Amino acid sequence: MIDFPALMQLAEASAAVTQKCACSSVPLAAWQSLPTSLELEKLEEVGTLVEDPYDEPTFKEYHPNGTRYESEDAPIAPRYYPANLSQVLRCQVCGRHFLRYNEAGGYFTELRMRALRPELLVDAAL
Repeated sequence: MIDFPALMQLAEASAAVTQKCACSSVPLAAWQSLPTSLELEKLEEVGTLVEDPYDEPTFKEYHPNGTRYESEDAPIAPRYYPANLSQVLRCQVCGRHFLRYNEAGGYFTELRMRALRPELLVDAAL
């Protein structure tokens, strides 16, 4: 599991990348369905934010300033949904980092992603 200081380092490294890359053709500023233009084989998993795969995770979201799940400025709080179900991916071409989780609704599953942005990371306790 990736702890908060390590996650912040990955986010800062990602923010420092300036080169154009296919992975950033869609901004992924907020959680969204996996873009069809994104080539998953070019992304490698570097770790998980899942604390205990055998424990029931919380589905409580963290929005102290009135943001919502789909807000581009919504905080990324690793102990809260959906970050607490996420894997951290790194683009093998440019080095940008993303969060990915599998949204499992009643009748569907869908991969969703979000860019890992250091200015939005919050080490909030449950």
